[in-house]
Amino acid sequence: MIMRAFVLSVALALPASLSAQDPRTARLAGKLDGETQAAVLRTLDSALTRGLPTEPLVDKALEGATKKAAGSRIQAAVSTMLVRLEAARDALAPNPGPRDIAAGADALAYGATRDALKTMRAIRPNESVAVPLGVLTQLVASGVPVTRATRVVADLMRRGARDEQLIALNEDVRSYVAAGASPEVALDVRTRGLNAVLPAAGAGGAVAGDASPTALTGAAKKP
Repeated sequence: MIMRAFVLSVALALPASLSAQDPRTARLAGKLDGETQAAVLRTLDSALTRGLPTEPLVDKALEGATKKAAGSRIQAAVSTMLVRLEAARDALAPNPGPRDIAAGADALAYGATRDALKTMRAIRPNESVAVPLGVLTQLVASGVPVTRATRVVADLMRRGARDEQLIALNEDVRSYVAAGASPEVALDVRTRGLNAVLPAAGAGGAVAGDASPTALTGAAKKP
């Protein structure tokens, strides 16, 4: 009877033990209460089982701890992040890297849809889309409507914009907004400058062909 109880206790503790062996989880040490940490570790194990990156989950848990959120809210936020990571992975199939998946999950949190992620993957079938997705997210965070941000980034990708050009566009938009310009005006100004050095858009330059705006984007959401 004692041996059976011991074996059961080991089996129940195994997922948390496996997660604890991951050096990345050392960042959680002392930051969460015991119950919350155990729940987060179980979520990390679930992510590993599904082939998903765990770092965004750790970051989300630490964000909650920094904000002194209740344990239940931290657990819910981490679980929601897991769902977004899986959705991003599926939308960016067939072989997205961890950075692509994480960037896709962030974009989804800010209102981009799975169809928008699929569009960007179709434009770059064999390259990382982490930077374009990150720029999309940052533009929305700066105040650009998600529909507009999605269309601009995808159009620039179709026209061959390099990652460094997209990053520069985002930085300039943020600077213009900080100086008092409206987000959309700032995006217009910077996009015109980039348009001057990119090939002209052809008939297929519109984002996602005949897809409707609602097929590409959803209502912006608070991450």
